[in-house]
Amino acid sequence: MQTDQTRLLALALLEIRTLLADYLGGEADAPMCVRVAAHMAYALHNEAEAAYSNTDYQLEHAIRKISAIDEVLGVSDGAALLSRFENEATLTPHGSQPG
Repeated sequence: MQTDQTRLLALALLEIRTLLADYLGGEADAPMCVRVAAHMAYALHNEAEAAYSNTDYQLEHAIRKISAIDEVLGVSDGAALLSRFENEATLTPHGSQPG
């Protein structure tokens, strides 16, 4: 069961995706950080909808989508995010709360 906290974050990501939709694409006229944010929100909108609707999604699919951002935009932000996720997952076992 998803918590209200998870649902609110998922809904916020869906709203961010809508707000940044004009900055998608390899040639969008915006600072790179805005373009990365737009692509990240777009890449994860299905997962956000699943979280908001209290359904599961495939973590591996989300990881592949995040990785693809680097290829589309020629950046390393997706890899950096995934590295941080993997490092924190190693430090905090699933289901545990960080101290």
